[in-house]
Amino acid sequence: QAQVVESGGASVQPGGSLKLSCVASGFSSDYYEIGWFREAPGKEREGISCISSDEGNTNYADSVKGRFRISKDNAKKTVYLQMNNLKPEDTGMYYCVADRYPCLSWDPKGRHLEIWGQGIQVTVSS
Repeated sequence: QAQVVESGGASVQPGGSLKLSCVASGFSSDYYEIGWFREAPGKEREGISCISSDEGNTNYADSVKGRFRISKDNAKKTVYLQMNNLKPEDTGMYYCVADRYPCLSWDPKGRHLEIWGQGIQVTVSS
């Protein structure tokens, strides 16, 4: 069964850091693009970042650019999202997503994407 499983969510204070992990199983992640979406209370789901399957090209939403960094370890079939200088507006459920379609062309709200994780909560609050 193809799945992705997130971990690393927590509650942190503004300015803090977290590192989310997404472990893929049941499919060849070498051929899948992987990214992160988040859903905040009262807001629409938004794409945060993604990394391509081949050259590891990355993309970031303007809201996280310069603060978040996506990376991957192919041997571990794991994608990471390092989140620094967290802000209260970063609070939300974070979802790892995998799809064979190039992630730079993904729908901004993640519609029609193939494999979704169950999500993990990130809370930024003082």
